[in-house]
Amino acid sequence: MRDELEGAVAIVTGAAGGVGRATVALLTERGARVIAEDISPAVGELEGGQVATLCADVAAADTARTAVRLARARFGRLDVLVNNAGRFLLKPTLQTSDDDWDELLRVNVRGAFLHCREAIPALGEHGDGRIVNVASISGTIGMPGQTVYCATKGAIVQLTRQLAIEHAPKVRVNAVAPGAIDTPFTDEAMADVPDREARFAAIAADHPLGRVATAQEIAEVIAFLASPRSSIITGAILAADGGFTAK
Repeated sequence: MRDELEGAVAIVTGAAGGVGRATVALLTERGARVIAEDISPAVGELEGGQVATLCADVAAADTARTAVRLARARFGRLDVLVNNAGRFLLKPTLQTSDDDWDELLRVNVRGAFLHCREAIPALGEHGDGRIVNVASISGTIGMPGQTVYCATKGAIVQLTRQLAIEHAPKVRVNAVAPGAIDTPFTDEAMADVPDREARFAAIAADHPLGRVATAQEIAEVIAFLASPRSSIITGAILAADGGFTAK
């Protein structure tokens, strides 16, 4: 697998976070060149060699255009788009504000849509473009206290299926649906939870495998869907949740 993405060019959004960094590292390890995009200036730490960075807001239309142009300018083509950028919110419905709703849809859904719309023409030029959207089990089942997050990830699930049908056979579109992941993203989401360690242990125990995923494990699934090994797969929502949704 080391050279399976040799010559391929990818855009990875949310590249400064745990899953994003692991994905950039894995794609480059397997031969790809990557545009690593994030709103955090920390994304600049990834610059160099096979990686060019873009510090920008994923939900701005010009960001998507710039990312695709940068891929063409620096590396000459575009083969893979990984829509990984996202925000989480743990609030019950009656405590969710208008701004909460608007902001999560802006980042989680608008950002993915804009990047898909901008990237698809370039991805289709070589006949096997690949889009990998990072959804969540929260987009496939109900989760208490996650009203807006569930809605946004449900939108990603349906966007994935729709684009897969609309743009086959030139572009394959799939999503990975993780359960809980041990990353700073999860730590931030649980910042206000009393006894964070006990809560995290309970979440891990609720997964049939008895633990949550690592960022590297989710990156492996993303890399598979971005590779030629998944050539017959499109429109799939691949659960990577330790068996959580099988219960």
